[in-house]
Amino acid sequence: MEAMNELLWPLTFWHWLALGLILLSIEMAVGTFDLLWIAIAAGSTAIFAAIAPAGLAEWQGQLIFFAVAATGLLILGRTVFAGMRRLAGDHPTLNRRMARTVGQRGLVIAGFSGGVGRVKLGDTEWSAETVDGSNPAEGTSVVVEDTVGNVLRIRMAS
Repeated sequence: MEAMNELLWPLTFWHWLALGLILLSIEMAVGTFDLLWIAIAAGSTAIFAAIAPAGLAEWQGQLIFFAVAATGLLILGRTVFAGMRRLAGDHPTLNRRMARTVGQRGLVIAGFSGGVGRVKLGDTEWSAETVDGSNPAEGTSVVVEDTVGNVLRIRMAS
């Protein structure tokens, strides 16, 4: 027990703050949200270590505070804040520029030949191919059905 006291007694505010920042850095790289709660618990323990009375601020009190805070925050994160994990699903076209074009109306700017041509969508020109092999004339309104790579797959607008 005496060896443990000598090893852990110098735990200070700075140790917990450093642990919290390290865990936060790892969380930013991994993105699981689990280490976020443990990093917050380490930050809270740093504050606890700085302001707790001398009897509670010994290493045993700090470890107990950290264990309770980490467990509580992890459970809270898995239940109350569980929606944070699903936010990416709310934006299915995030970082998928071509997927955002599906359903948009465009204008044929170069007559199609063999089902391949150019379409203007907003202020950008795109290579396009028709889904049915037709050859719409220049100035025809079309709708994007799908994309393949950077090529729009279009159909005539109704």
